[in-house]
Amino acid sequence: MHKGFALWFTGLSGSGKSTLSERIYQRLVAAGAKVELLDGDEVRTHLSKGLGFSKEDRDTNVRRIGFVAELLAKHGVIAITAAISPYIETRAAVRERIENFVEIFMDCPIAVLAERDVKGLYKKALAGEIPHFTGVSDPYEPPVAPDVRVDSSTEDIAVSEERVWTLLKDRGLIPLSW
Repeated sequence: MHKGFALWFTGLSGSGKSTLSERIYQRLVAAGAKVELLDGDEVRTHLSKGLGFSKEDRDTNVRRIGFVAELLAKHGVIAITAAISPYIETRAAVRERIENFVEIFMDCPIAVLAERDVKGLYKKALAGEIPHFTGVSDPYEPPVAPDVRVDSSTEDIAVSEERVWTLLKDRGLIPLSW
C-alpha cells in the first residue's frame, strides 16, 4: 500500500509545522494509510518530560522523536513529526538512521511570526524576557537543502499541502492513485 517513512517538519515556533503536518496526516488517514503524528509539544509532555531547553536537552528531544519515527517507519508506518528541531547536525543524524526521510522546512520571518503570535512569546523574547527562545536568543539552523521549503508567510496552506503530497507520490512513498 505504502512505504514506511518519516515526514519531518522543522521550523520556528508558529511557522505552521503543526498546521501543515495535521493536514497531511488527515489526508493520509482518509486514504487508509498507517500513520502516526508526533507533534513536538505532545512529545515534550509524554516522551521528553523533564527536559529543558539547553542544546543537549533539545538534541535529546529530537533524537527521541527520531528514534520513535525510525521504529514506526521500519514497520511500514508513516511517521510525521512536527518539532522545531533547531540544529542541522542533530537532524542529519536522525536522517541517517531513517531510510526514507523527507524534510519539510517551514520558513517564516521572525517579524511575521511575532505579528501572528497570539501568546506574545516573540515580543517577550525580543524584549529579553524569555531566555533560550529559538530563533531569538537561541539559534535555529535552517536546513541547507530541505526536500520542500514552505514560505508560510506567503504561500497558501493548500498549495503547501499539495507540494508535499506531490513529492511523496514522486518519490514512490505513497501510491500515485492517492
